[in-house]
Amino acid sequence: MSELTPAELQRYARHLAMPEFGLDAQKRLKSARVLCIGAGGLGSPITMYLAAAGVGCLGLVDPDVVEVSNLQRQLLFGQSDVGRPKLDAARDRLLDINPHLEVHTYPEMFTAANSRRIAADYDILIDGTDNFPTRYLSSDTAVWLRKANVYGSILRFEGQVAVFAPHLDAPCYRCMSPTPPKPGLVPSCAEGGVLGVLPGLIGTMQALEAIKLITGIGQPLLGKLLHVDTLSLRFRTFNLRRDPDCPVCGENPSITEPIDYQGFCGMTPPPNVPTLSVQDLNEKRQAGEDHFLLDVREPNEYEAARITGSTLIPLGEVAERSSEIPRDKPVLVHCRSGMRSAKAVAALQEQGFTNVWNVAGGILAWAKEIDPSVPAA
Repeated sequence: MSELTPAELQRYARHLAMPEFGLDAQKRLKSARVLCIGAGGLGSPITMYLAAAGVGCLGLVDPDVVEVSNLQRQLLFGQSDVGRPKLDAARDRLLDINPHLEVHTYPEMFTAANSRRIAADYDILIDGTDNFPTRYLSSDTAVWLRKANVYGSILRFEGQVAVFAPHLDAPCYRCMSPTPPKPGLVPSCAEGGVLGVLPGLIGTMQALEAIKLITGIGQPLLGKLLHVDTLSLRFRTFNLRRDPDCPVCGENPSITEPIDYQGFCGMTPPPNVPTLSVQDLNEKRQAGEDHFLLDVREPNEYEAARITGSTLIPLGEVAERSSEIPRDKPVLVHCRSGMRSAKAVAALQEQGFTNVWNVAGGILAWAKEIDPSVPAA
């Protein structure tokens, strides 16, 4: 284990003062290498607390840039970071928290092509993402590399934390969720919203679980799922069991290499969906061409921001309310980014609509490229 310098002994004095923790645990932290997949709402508290605690090496994976809408919950960043690559800003902040830290950044998506390469040199993987493809990929990769995967998820007012580690006789993520939810059934944080404090709470608990795993203190959430409801401030713990038939960590695994996680989780657009750009939509509106603009987001999203002249029918109601959609004019469908609207177009095609189009990029592209007065979040 790495020895501590006099400066580090001073920095970690409050850790060293605890008999249950002490010098040995602090040395283990300094020797540890932790990969955090995602530098957003969860990644912010995860990395800041691990850096402050004295984890010797942190890896961060995130391809995004800092946006204003991030600042409500992503405390790694400030107003001056807007427009910067997230990992550049994160590195600066983390090294300011602890200059003894080693930071490695991977400004790319965590994919089937790079997951093993990125994760191989780390002791623990922490899932700080907000989408199902990366959750499955991070869990599966951890299984194959025999590393613990510290899981966290957040939505609106509720969150979850668990430690998946079949090599420690705990289940993997697929044991808990063998099949992803149907597309559109579970919104992302961007679509459903999230209380700004919640990722701070869940991410801090993920950092805590990583520290417990590294140092050997306490009882990590192995084989357990902690659920948090912030509105009632209720914490519930559920027992999880390994699935002997799990396709990844079971007795006879059928999945031994990364698969098409985007397709597996239903996050690829349906095929053969006619598409037009926001520029095309704007030209049609400017020219006065007759059309029906359909917004398939949720009512709260529509209330916060909308394209003038659009009609709201949420995706889940499109099929049953198709009689409200005209068939004698072009139907142009949009959502937040183009995914839900593509599914709506496919559903309408199944009901015989022939002149229906998906607006690529949705209201985000409209706000960015056509009308900046429309709030984009």
